[in-house]
Amino acid sequence: MTRTVGIGHQDFGDLRKNGWFYIDKTNFIKEWWENADSVTLITRPRRFGKTLNMSMLEQFFSVKYAGRGDLFEGLSIWEEEKYRTLQGSYPVISLSFANVKERNYEMTKQRISQILTDLYNKNYFLLETGLLTEEEQKYFRSISMDMAEVSATIAIHKMADFLSRYYGKKVIILLDEYDTPMQEAYVNGFWDDMVSFTRNMFNAAFKTNPYLERAVMTGITRVSKESIFSDLNNLEVVTTTSKKYEDSFGFTEEEVFQALDEFGLPEMKKDVKRWYDGFTFGDKADIYNPWSILNYLDKKRLTTYWANTSSNSLAGKIIREGDGKIKQTFERLLQGEAMEIFLDEQIVYNQLSGNENAIWSLLLASGYLKVVRTEFTEAEGRTKYWLALTNREVKLMFENMIRGWFSERDGNYNDFVKAMLLGDLDAMNEYMNRVTLNIFSCFDTGKSAYGAEPEKFYHGFVLGLMVDLSERYLLTSNRESGFGRYDVMLEPKKENDDAIILEFKVFQPRKEQSLEDTAAAALKQIEEKDYAAVLRAKGIAQERIRKYGVAFQGKEVLIEGM
Repeated sequence: MTRTVGIGHQDFGDLRKNGWFYIDKTNFIKEWWENADSVTLITRPRRFGKTLNMSMLEQFFSVKYAGRGDLFEGLSIWEEEKYRTLQGSYPVISLSFANVKERNYEMTKQRISQILTDLYNKNYFLLETGLLTEEEQKYFRSISMDMAEVSATIAIHKMADFLSRYYGKKVIILLDEYDTPMQEAYVNGFWDDMVSFTRNMFNAAFKTNPYLERAVMTGITRVSKESIFSDLNNLEVVTTTSKKYEDSFGFTEEEVFQALDEFGLPEMKKDVKRWYDGFTFGDKADIYNPWSILNYLDKKRLTTYWANTSSNSLAGKIIREGDGKIKQTFERLLQGEAMEIFLDEQIVYNQLSGNENAIWSLLLASGYLKVVRTEFTEAEGRTKYWLALTNREVKLMFENMIRGWFSERDGNYNDFVKAMLLGDLDAMNEYMNRVTLNIFSCFDTGKSAYGAEPEKFYHGFVLGLMVDLSERYLLTSNRESGFGRYDVMLEPKKENDDAIILEFKVFQPRKEQSLEDTAAAALKQIEEKDYAAVLRAKGIAQERIRKYGVAFQGKEVLIEGM
């Protein structure tokens, strides 16, 4: 009889007590304990079992679960007597910042203060032990949602002190999703305040804390050391490229295939692999996304599970608002190509708007990209990484996101695409002017007609064409430098469709008198550079190749054809 798949359960005890589907990851306990690192930061994409593993750690070590060895019976950790005696033997502070998603600094500080208040309320018995001095009791009672910042930043440190004295042992601290407030701070514009608050809290909890036995922090990203970890020289950072704990988060292919056999779905292994495989941690390839696998086992339907959530907003923001080079690279990724970079896994959030490396590093850490190969270059003294979209699920997620940029803001975009396919030049002009009027701001282009910003719209527009027409056309772009030039070629996949070449140009007042001149220059460039040669070489007749010059002046557009 197959086990029940309980979707969304993150409490280890609930899964074990109810006999719900669970893949044994308790070897993580042994590996972490024997590594003996003081403070461990583990980064993994969202919904990869971080919270469940933290729950597992708490219920293994915490004195509150003393005598609950039944939760671990039959699992790998329970095979060794040494670890049976270790269960339930340490005071544990377990916190999660997963729900700290407020829109400003004051609300964020209040939300974290509320979490700390809950911690103190759960340990209220300490006030009745006679262990605390009057000053300590006064501090204990001062912990509230509205407490002073200085009280909040020292709260974890103080609780570690109190628990350590009461139990006569140093404390294990578990902090899940530590970077959620940092991401919200970046998106909502209160980064500097959040960095100061977090740095002081982490320094007190994890560095200057003589009551700390060990600690684990989890998150999606490795926030730059200069931001919040500047004082933590005792921090062991485990990223997606690290070899430690490489199979402790996510499901291995062997585990997934065993599950498919259990659920009577052995014939689906190839399809499931295409949809949900692709993650690599350390040297361990073929890691699957647990959220998607669990949902597939439950619903028996291949679709976007992990990628189909609102948590994609940051990835969408940095691509949509990124410059032309970012969008060009993303075009190639959507076409199945790999990009190469020198990777820096420290995420500097306040550099995301201008640092291409930081953007790709963030997308890798978040699970949207995978490492397909690496190469150490002696000349640079660094490792070069080749990155690609992780799997079919991620690709479909991005395609749907790009469609949303246009369809949610202006239905005229679809009308423009239809007019272009029909070769209706008048309708193309009418609809394109409406599209640019309503969608320019979507790509954060600003108001300048001659600056760098319009390029963001052009490249975003090309991404839209690529996604909308992928069934009928192979879209490639010339990607030449300069803000007034953007070649786009649509090669038909069906014999009865025409090929299309688009050349984008921004009006240059020093060179041209009108938009008509700009459009004419675009058409002339198509002819002079013979962009149609590659289409003719593939057997497409000249009369089946349509050419359009698209001229821009701010949000005004003129399209001429030949």
